[in-house]
Amino acid sequence: MNISNLGKTILLGAAMTQPLMAKKQVKRTNQRPNIIILFADDMGIGDIAAYGSKVNETPNLDRLAKQGTLFTSFYVAAASCTPSRASLLTGCYPQRVGLESVVDDNANRGLSSSEITIADLLKQHGYHTGMFGKWHLGHHLEFMPNRHGFTEFYGIPYSMDMWPHHPKPNHNYPPLPLYENEKIIEYNPDVNQMTTRFTEKAVDFIKKNQEEPFFLYLPYSQPHVPLGVSNKFRGKSKNGMYGDVMMEIDWSVGEIIKTLKKLKLEENTLVMFSSDNGPWLTYGNHAGNAGGLREGKGTVYGGGHKVPFIVSMPGTIPSGKVNNEMITAMDILPTIMDITDAHFPRMNPIDGKNIWPLLTSEEHVATPYDCFFFVNKKEVQAVRRGKWKLHKAHYYRIPGEVGKDGLPGTQDNMGGYTDIALYDIKKDPQESNNLAANHPQLVKELMKEIVRFQKDLDLNSRAPGRISSSSQQ
Repeated sequence: MNISNLGKTILLGAAMTQPLMAKKQVKRTNQRPNIIILFADDMGIGDIAAYGSKVNETPNLDRLAKQGTLFTSFYVAAASCTPSRASLLTGCYPQRVGLESVVDDNANRGLSSSEITIADLLKQHGYHTGMFGKWHLGHHLEFMPNRHGFTEFYGIPYSMDMWPHHPKPNHNYPPLPLYENEKIIEYNPDVNQMTTRFTEKAVDFIKKNQEEPFFLYLPYSQPHVPLGVSNKFRGKSKNGMYGDVMMEIDWSVGEIIKTLKKLKLEENTLVMFSSDNGPWLTYGNHAGNAGGLREGKGTVYGGGHKVPFIVSMPGTIPSGKVNNEMITAMDILPTIMDITDAHFPRMNPIDGKNIWPLLTSEEHVATPYDCFFFVNKKEVQAVRRGKWKLHKAHYYRIPGEVGKDGLPGTQDNMGGYTDIALYDIKKDPQESNNLAANHPQLVKELMKEIVRFQKDLDLNSRAPGRISSSSQQ
């Protein structure tokens, strides 16, 4: 099987991992590895050539997939920005940490100081920690990256559409601040320069910290609207502005990998590339591609939760491999804890699993999950167990009139409705053939799992951070 022809692989969802090259011995490094997380914004699983895109040119991401492992059943724990990022950094369903919905400039809440992030863990164990990009876990200083383990931060507090230039604002947004650590250095930064500026900062961070272990978190502000691309890529793709943006993100990935190679850090650096959720379909030609999966951002269907995940660490992560086992963004924190021996004497319970054996083995290693739950806001709306995915009856977001060239269309957050529905994800990843009537006992079992987990979330979730009276921008 060729990595560049994965459209069919994603839709078929084969049950076993599929090595694409002869077996080789995979060893664990004796040094503390560097960790890099590259996190796109609203990028669909069908936006990368290695996942089957025929319109976007992504040679660096394709090359990263060939030298590492590409996953076809990787889920984020929420289908929107804030909760997905909270989950990634804490290893928890976002409802656990009180960030089940998106925060903006009006929010008085954010990631609590009692939550331990990947950066907190690694900083306490001697890592240099840097973040360059979009935060979106609370914009008041007490919630910002420097208060959550990052020694260096350069970026924006929330999405770039939350600014005065929004074409159809739901309220009057203030000027968007660009931060360097806890100092605002600019307002309303040029959206066309963000990917380049974040990348340059990230490359400088790697060079500066090459002698000691580091954790680099690069959460791009693209391809979330408003799309922005520098002149070096504007008009260069065959897929309009969205394709140009994809080319620039791909260039950024190439710059990171090139820097690692030049500094001879590649074999001791775990690089992970993913996205926070699926495409925002309302934006039409400025939205991404869900790769044939149903719906998009804001829903618990595959188009909202299933995203690209590429992992590379030459000599440790198998190369040229496609893995179809179900794993999640919550698994990144406990996996990093394992390979870096980073442990706190006290830590909040987490939902993620250590997937290091699954990442590194040439042989088939099964998912550590019995069930994975799909939660929208505070409601558990679906569960996947093995090849089966059950939706409880619920309303969901649908696009109405689709926008064009950056103008938003319309969406109805309660416009779609499903009754109880059971899908065989292996045969039907589009979630189109409801088999609930054929398997009543299985439906009953999975509904019990949904009820059980809903009760667990309701009883065992923590409060978000709330702004203190002394907090200031």
